Amino acid sequence: MRRRSPIPPAPLPQRDGIDPVRVRLPADPEGVWGTVGDHLVGRFREAVGAGRVEAMLRAGRFVGVEGVLSGGEPYTAGRYVWFHRDFVPEVAVPFAVGIVYRDERIVVADKPHFLATTPRGRHVTETALARLRRDLGLPALQPAHRLDRLTAGLALFVVRPEDRGAYQGLFAERRVRKEYEAVAPFDESVALPVTVRSRIVKERGVLAAREVAGEANAESRIELVERRGGLGRYRLLPATGRTHQLRVHMDRLGVPIVNDPLYPVRPVPEPEPEPEPEPDPADFSAPLQLLAKRLEFRDPVDGRVRRFESGLRLSVWEAAAR
Repeated sequence: MRRRSPIPPAPLPQRDGIDPVRVRLPADPEGVWGTVGDHLVGRFREAVGAGRVEAMLRAGRFVGVEGVLSGGEPYTAGRYVWFHRDFVPEVAVPFAVGIVYRDERIVVADKPHFLATTPRGRHVTETALARLRRDLGLPALQPAHRLDRLTAGLALFVVRPEDRGAYQGLFAERRVRKEYEAVAPFDESVALPVTVRSRIVKERGVLAAREVAGEANAESRIELVERRGGLGRYRLLPATGRTHQLRVHMDRLGVPIVNDPLYPVRPVPEPEPEPEPEPDPADFSAPLQLLAKRLEFRDPVDGRVRRFESGLRLSVWEAAAR
């Protein structure tokens, strides 16, 4: 089998902590594309419009290994092209990313509520990864795992590309002890501690995950730490890492996490009402009361046991103490 040539380094630097988009020109057995520009216009016509792609070509925004592309170059399958996409203005998340620990291999950050871990969808420049790359001057930084946008707390990032697989493997192979804290209603009828097991699925395009029949793929141990009035502070120990797992399992117990905008999932009444307005993206007044509190693992490079604890606190619990 013929091996593909290694991908050359990007000739464009990062912009706002975001890598340029890389395109590899595909095979063209029918000779549809006479030039590089023909392909780029056809490929991105629906996304941004042919006129926009042509304007980007005129502005010299498409680059190959040999330099800026005019678009008139003969089409060559396998050729690499890079460009920076246009960033849609994003609402700035008004909370800083804390640094819990940093050395030559890893950065452990305290991610605030509302800030996505990595660029995805409409959250691109306002992400923990983009901020850390810019603020720390670490363009090669990559996450070892992902923390939900609404969840605050510890997130591990890898500094050097050659170490990335080792640290990402810790999470993929479940060799990290993760401990979360949550604030939720107190219900004396809920017997705790308890281990919840279920099968959780998350469908693309649907915000909420759901439990279905079948073999369990999600497991969480849930403990009550203390009570303040009608609220409880809970310790959550996930053995697996399904999307929204802890939120789904707390809801299943009848104690959904405070300020959770998705759970419990409420059925849409019939007939379907007028759609509700989108939440104000600038409203940061009701953060989900879920915190990635502790991480513990044996370092895959030097064998040391690493333990980290978030310095953040859950605001509803702090307010309940006053």
